[in-house]
Amino acid sequence: MLLIREPYWRFTQKWQLDLFYFVGRILYLFSLFLNFRRAHTLTVLFILTCALGYVTLLEETPQDTAYNTKRGIVASILVFLCFGVTQAKDGPFSRPHPAYWRFWLCVSVVYELFLIFILFQTVQDGRQFMKYIDPHLGVPLPERDYGGNCLIYDPGNESDPFHNIWDKLDGFVPAHFFGWYLKTLMIRDWWMCMIISVMFEFLEYSLEHQLPNFSECWWDHWIMDVILCNGLGIYCGMKTLSWLSLKTYKWQGLWNIPTYKGKMKRIVFQFTPYSWVKFEWKPASSLRRWLAVCGIIFVFLLAELNTFYLKFVLWMPPEHYLVLLRLVFFVNVGGVAMREIYDFMDDPKFHKKLGQQAWLVAAITATEFLIVVKYDPYTLTLSLPFYITQCWILGIILVLTWTAWRFFIRDITLRYKEIRRQKQEHKYEKDKCLSNGDGHSSILDEQNGSKLRERKL
Repeated sequence: MLLIREPYWRFTQKWQLDLFYFVGRILYLFSLFLNFRRAHTLTVLFILTCALGYVTLLEETPQDTAYNTKRGIVASILVFLCFGVTQAKDGPFSRPHPAYWRFWLCVSVVYELFLIFILFQTVQDGRQFMKYIDPHLGVPLPERDYGGNCLIYDPGNESDPFHNIWDKLDGFVPAHFFGWYLKTLMIRDWWMCMIISVMFEFLEYSLEHQLPNFSECWWDHWIMDVILCNGLGIYCGMKTLSWLSLKTYKWQGLWNIPTYKGKMKRIVFQFTPYSWVKFEWKPASSLRRWLAVCGIIFVFLLAELNTFYLKFVLWMPPEHYLVLLRLVFFVNVGGVAMREIYDFMDDPKFHKKLGQQAWLVAAITATEFLIVVKYDPYTLTLSLPFYITQCWILGIILVLTWTAWRFFIRDITLRYKEIRRQKQEHKYEKDKCLSNGDGHSSILDEQNGSKLRERKL
């Protein structure tokens, strides 16, 4: 507590003294946190061995096969996480602590292995296996009514004519806002965020015949989602990115700060980036970057769709904690994956291979989609309405046409014009030389003429 250089006898009231000791305790815990910047591999190994020795020598193993199986799987996962946190390779992020990002890297491996296990089960066994995680799972979801009355003002309901709007203002509204705020911090580009936001609404329109919860009112799609929730989240995210890009990244040791207010500010800034890299995707600069940006948008949209389709095929209600944990997982691994993808695109000579977290995120997204395909192929093969098919075909043709024009036809045209210009310049110089009659260039004649004029003067 005495590390704070403001003596406690200056505080005259009890609440001030309590606050002083509270801040001192926080600083003490933060100093312990900073002490664990090193991996402490031997310490973790010793604690882990002691814990396993206690279970082996002092605990009596219960005669419950299901309980022992669950506890053995959990213990195996914990041992792997301990190994990964201490031994895995660091990623591009170091705040608040490198071990934090190593932990999520190991969680990615565990989640991918879990998905592969589910993929190799039969549909019935896979759904019933979810009961080992939560006994309430493994039962078909009840039918729900989505869409319904889309009137903004309902004159038939005299007590509350705006009841349709109030019914939509549930917990998913702040979830949409914070979700897009965090996605903006990952992508760091306004245009890409807006394209993904609008494209997902078109996907909901296109796939509402497969999943009933995609059926929403027009004002729910474009006003509440795109403009209010998504648009406001993207706006706040871009403002945060602007602040982070202008912030001065000059770090000072905690105990070199004289006041406890400065120390608390330093603790808060520990959860901000160590340095800042502005993402400049430049999709139209080359065919490689254009394909990479299109691939990023595709994976983003596929991961969003997997959220809804996994709930549908594995019989998980939308409010289940596993759905929330999956979103928290993607929030933590998505930022690292985007940074690794950008580094791989921006400097391929230095970053010769795709980052480990980006590789795992792509594998997880693909495995989730394969689970959906295996568990409910009937839903996925429901044919699109004819007008929806026409719209998607038109959109794909426009994208392919623009790609061919921008990176092939336009380049060939510009190259042809440049060659033609060079030939015309060469022909013009040749004709100008021949017009002198003696084979001398006009430039030499002009120089000689100027010398004669100087002599006459």
